[in-house]
Amino acid sequence: MKKIIIFFVIILICVITIGLRFYSYKAEQEILAAENQEFEQYTNKEIYGIDLGSIINKAVDKNTKNNIQKDENNIFIQNDTNSIEIEVAMKETDTTYKTVRMEQIYNKGTELFIQLFIDIKFKCSKVEYYESTGKIKYMLFEQI
Repeated sequence: MKKIIIFFVIILICVITIGLRFYSYKAEQEILAAENQEFEQYTNKEIYGIDLGSIINKAVDKNTKNNIQKDENNIFIQNDTNSIEIEVAMKETDTTYKTVRMEQIYNKGTELFIQLFIDIKFKCSKVEYYESTGKIKYMLFEQI
């Protein structure tokens, strides 16, 4: 009789452990999806400069909250887990682009960027993810 009870207790512990791991995994996936959705909603959509200014502010805020280190030029250093980088390709002529990092826009003033590009359209043409975490790593917005 004791062997049967011990057997059922072991089975119950295994089932509970598997259930808790599954629940934890599912919760992590929902958090990841919610975090990525903040930025993925702009993929392959035309947005205005005011929206791009908001995206840059969100990315800088996330990097700051995640304690992402900066180099001597005040540029965030990719950490291979949760940092995010945004680049903006702005037209200099009809065929050439100048790529600007989000820190350059943020440091000079997002408000100024919004004032200058409020009616200009941009499109997110490239998104990269971290292989280890599945979080967004990089986004490229091109001026249309």
